[in-house]
Order: sequence, then structure tokens, then C-alpha cells
Amino acid sequence: MYGGIEAGGTKFVCAVANDQHKIMEKVSIPTTTPIETLQQVFAFFDKFDLSAMGIGSFGPIGIDQTKDNYGYVLATPKKGWADFDFLGSVKARYQIPIAWTTDVNAAAYGELKKGAAQGKDSCIYLTVGTGIGAGVVLNQDIFSGIAHPEMGHIWVKRHPDDTYAGTCPYHGDCLEGLAAGPSLEARTGIKGQDLPVDHPVWDIQAFYIAQALINYTLTLAPEKIILGGGVMNQDHLLQKIRQQFVELMAGYMEVPEASEYIVRWGLPNESGIIGSLLLAEKEHRQK
Repeated sequence: MYGGIEAGGTKFVCAVANDQHKIMEKVSIPTTTPIETLQQVFAFFDKFDLSAMGIGSFGPIGIDQTKDNYGYVLATPKKGWADFDFLGSVKARYQIPIAWTTDVNAAAYGELKKGAAQGKDSCIYLTVGTGIGAGVVLNQDIFSGIAHPEMGHIWVKRHPDDTYAGTCPYHGDCLEGLAAGPSLEARTGIKGQDLPVDHPVWDIQAFYIAQALINYTLTLAPEKIILGGGVMNQDHLLQKIRQQFVELMAGYMEVPEASEYIVRWGLPNESGIIGSLLLAEKEHRQK
């Protein structure tokens, strides 16, 4: 049996699966304080005899095993969670192999193995919701360097019709500050799901997201780019992003047809937890 945790800023999704990848039980837990949240997490997993666990956590997180902050949630604005030893707390409860990565990395891995990038060796998963985050899988392994990628905070060129200051508390008008869900409401006074499809703000948002996808493509050349998150439930936005991607790339790099290259998630709202469970299985096999 394998355990998985998709730890988000709003909720924790915990699940247990067997070695046939069938989810046996799943629960959603509100993200409150670390102590309160983990009490409920432990109450769920204590019922099972687990062989390994995978955790995909909101970040940023410490991933360098040579540093003292390995396994910690780092500079998050989520109250009470900054500098919290998340992984250490779970390891103290369960003496089993535990895979540790970001929630978007887990989602990217889930999409590669079971979702929209099946059969590929590489993909990028970008989630667009209250924030923007991205996970990267290269050669079927999660990519990391001195830290995990924070691709939602790259700088993008300003749309000529956009004077909005941006919502990011760290950078103001980075990609997340200009294109995440809160930026839509801040500009228009209307929540994204309630905006009419012909509202001009959609063209502005597509312009920023398409730029990001071009930057990712030119840098990492993934075989597939997968878009998920609440904002991507808007089908017209996906079409605008593809169109802008083609126009802005201007034929410079040879890539697949935009409709095949830039796709919606294949595991809606399940990518992260499925990826976490698959990473648990991988961690068990490696140990």
C-alpha cells in the first residue's frame, strides 16, 4: 500500500493506493495550522500499513538534502507554515521511504505517467489558479537544480494595453502577478468564472501565459505542455493561448501543432495526488 499527500494552501488531499494503482481511500482536509492539519493527516494514514509515501507540497520547499532546511516549507505567505519541518514531522510518524517534491512537480509526474503526456519522456505542467506554478519532468524524472523551478514568477513583457501593477507580494508584475486568477478580478471587479468570454482581459491574460510557454519551450524543449488549474476551465482561454503562442513564437522554433503541444490536463483535479502516489511507489522500488 502506498500513501500520497497533495498538500495545498487551501486543502490537503490524502490517499492510499494498492500496487495496482487503484485508490482505496481518499480524504480532503482543510489546510489550517501545521499541527491541526497533520493531526488529521495522521489520523487518516494510521489506519494503513504503508510501504512508502509521496508528498507533493505547496512551496517553496527545501529540496537540497545537504542543507538544514531540507524537507521544510520555506518562505510561504501561508500563515504558520513558513520554516515548518513538514517532511521531518511526517518521517517522525512513519519510518518508511518518503518521496518529497512540490505539488506541481507531483502533478507533472502524474500527467506524464497517467495523464495527458503518457508515452512521453518530458513535460511541463503549469497550473493557473489563485497562483501560478509549474512542474518539470525530463527523461521521466522530476527536474531540480539548486532548488525546484519557480516558473510562475518569471518576468514577461508588458501587454501594451495593460497598466495593472500586479498581485505578487514579492515581485509585483511577474507572471503570477499579472496572469493568476486574482489579477482578473483585481482588473475587472469580476471573478474569472463570471467574466464574459469576449472580455478584453482574456486577451491580456493569454498574452502573458503564451509568453511563459515560449520561454519554457525555448529553455527546456519539453515534448508536451499541460495546463491545469481553475482558470484553465475556460476553453476559450486555451484557444487564445495557443493562438498567441504561435504568433509570438513567429516560426522561430519548430514545435508540434499548438493543439497537440499545449493541452489541458488529462487528470483534472487528480494530477497531484496520482503523481504523489506514483512517486511513493517509485521511492519504494528504489529503496
